Amino acid sequence: MNATLALLLIAVAYAVGDVVSSKTKAVLSMLFIAGLLFLLGFWTVLPKTLFDDAKVFDFAIAIVPMLIVHMGTLLNIKELKEEWKTVIIALTSIVAVAIVLFLVGSPLIGKEYAVSAAGPITGGVVATLIVQEALGEMGLDTIVVFATLLLVLQSFIGLPVASYCLTREAQRLLQTFKGEESHRARGNHDSSPLKPRWQFIPALPVKLQTPFILLMKTMLVGWFAVYVAHLLGDVINKYVMALIFGIIFREIGFLEFKILDKANAAGLALFVLLVPVFASLPKATPHMVASLFIPIFCAFLLSVVAILAVTLLLARIMNYSWSLSIALGLSCMFGFPGTFIISEEVAAAQSSNQQERQFLLSTILPKMLVAGFTTVTIASVFIAGIMIKFLNV
Repeated sequence: MNATLALLLIAVAYAVGDVVSSKTKAVLSMLFIAGLLFLLGFWTVLPKTLFDDAKVFDFAIAIVPMLIVHMGTLLNIKELKEEWKTVIIALTSIVAVAIVLFLVGSPLIGKEYAVSAAGPITGGVVATLIVQEALGEMGLDTIVVFATLLLVLQSFIGLPVASYCLTREAQRLLQTFKGEESHRARGNHDSSPLKPRWQFIPALPVKLQTPFILLMKTMLVGWFAVYVAHLLGDVINKYVMALIFGIIFREIGFLEFKILDKANAAGLALFVLLVPVFASLPKATPHMVASLFIPIFCAFLLSVVAILAVTLLLARIMNYSWSLSIALGLSCMFGFPGTFIISEEVAAAQSSNQQERQFLLSTILPKMLVAGFTTVTIASVFIAGIMIKFLNV
């Protein structure tokens, strides 16, 4: 298949996902629908080389830091200081998943399945690779496939539930926003994003805010973040560093607010970035899914029950709504860019004007990004490393 046709088929899946998301008010996420279409397509008519044929995989990986820097320009220091509750909810959720899988899952589906499930379900590609490498060294090839399927299928569990919860949260927020008290708060909300707090770098003249210059600045900060993370021995994940640098360079005035939107590049960047997210789907054959159905079902059921239990409890303690708390806990099942896309979808679907959309996005997005980076990018790697050691116990 030539690259142009491959890209067209990918675009069709995304577009159908967007239509369904719009019609269902984001209850069914674009990611969920597109992923389901790809999975069914690979089982029927789509070539399993579709994503390779599109010739964008390497480019997608290369622009991840740039896109995360863009995410950082949407946030500000003042908001992030208030997200310690989000971090606690996210961390407690994945710890609960690991404990429940080990204590309850081991007798039900076997220790090997239960322990190896913790990495993929609480995290992303890196955590899964840690598990797969250890399982491969032990010759547990079937469980390697099991871990791969969990990584491939987890978004089908997390995204619909999280989308429903965020929709409920958005509806609740809009009721508050339309009241007298929220109108006063709205004035504060609308003025802060466009004004960097520590600006000592003068803004570029409008005539120099061209797509090429804005892209160069974003790529420069992304490269610098990766370079600094490497100098520090990757103690801080390079993607977390890119988010931090995006926030800092926005606050000092070097980067513009929503810089990739200004460069007319955010949509294309997301289009390309989603390819690695779906890249594992060709491996999930019907036979593989059927043969491992029981352990997969049990692993997901136990994980969701664990997340629901702790997030509902923490919602009361942290004074969060139950819907927001559950969505934050479930972020471990899809991570970035899912946390960004689902926030954008819900804000667009539930708002009736730009002010409401900006209010929803500025309220939901920082929490979802922080939760996703806490679980998928940072904590799940440690969880996977610890849990896999129990295979030898």
